[in-house]
Amino acid sequence: MFRKVSAFVLAGVIATAMTGCGSTSAPAGGAGAGAADDGKITMGFSQVGAESGWRTANTKSVQESAKSAGVELKFSDAQQKQENQIKAIRSYVQQKVDVIAFSPVVESGWDTVLKEARNAKIPVILTDRAVDSADTTLYKTFLGSDFIEEGKKAGQWLVEEYKDSTDPVSIVELQGTTGSAPANDRKAGFAEVIAADPKFKIAASQTGDFTRAKGKEVMEAFLKSTPDIDVLFAHNDDMGLGAIEAIEGAGKVPGKDIKIVTIDAVKDGMQALADGKISFIVECSPLLGPQLMDLAKKVVAGEQVPARVVTEETTFTQEQAKQALPTRQY
Repeated sequence: MFRKVSAFVLAGVIATAMTGCGSTSAPAGGAGAGAADDGKITMGFSQVGAESGWRTANTKSVQESAKSAGVELKFSDAQQKQENQIKAIRSYVQQKVDVIAFSPVVESGWDTVLKEARNAKIPVILTDRAVDSADTTLYKTFLGSDFIEEGKKAGQWLVEEYKDSTDPVSIVELQGTTGSAPANDRKAGFAEVIAADPKFKIAASQTGDFTRAKGKEVMEAFLKSTPDIDVLFAHNDDMGLGAIEAIEGAGKVPGKDIKIVTIDAVKDGMQALADGKISFIVECSPLLGPQLMDLAKKVVAGEQVPARVVTEETTFTQEQAKQALPTRQY
């Protein structure tokens, strides 16, 4: 009798041990336990903030796409502070999510926390913005726009607009958040194109933090300090829309007295373009959610993905904006 009971207990211990091994094994590629338990991917996503219409549309795209793809999303808003994003990423590492995605507030200062994610064998995807780390093994891929090309497109429109003029062209620039990839790259691309013609002069350049309120505030200062402004180049629509308020407040006509070039193509910006207040918009699509979820599934499964995935985008004139507005999603 004793031998029979002992054999039964031993069999139960072995079965329990085998069950335990099966339930705690991680999937191929070293991601967290969530995908192994029930096949569902858990993603930790850290968003820059909610500083603009573009960012709001980007957040919505990520959240809706996660739901459609069956991805469990752990979402955090960094409120445009790098320290908040670092805390969020560390929290995701502790929670053993399957994949981490984030849109970096600034380019620098990520190596330490990304090494922590790599050591935990959690793949990282950069969305919308890049980091300047020399170690590209810290993340699997970067999904987003070519910001330098966006700046170049803005500059190319300006060169074409003034091709028959020999008079000096005074430009003021509303930059994005200091140290961020879009601010750095859009400025560089724009400057590279206009540098070929000495008549183009950037009279003043200052950050507007990608917000409408700051764009208005800085433009008011530009109007007081810089006489005879011909062109405003704003790194996003929201700053341009804030600048329009300042221009109108100063008794000038946006689009006529001061031509305005912006980047994003959100609905409010497109409406201002259709109304003639903005002169030209370079598109930067926020609808990255579907591509992000597709990449997340691939990296969690251990599949190879391109190191850089560039979104397809266009530009808009006034007439093109009028045609696009009725079906604009953001």
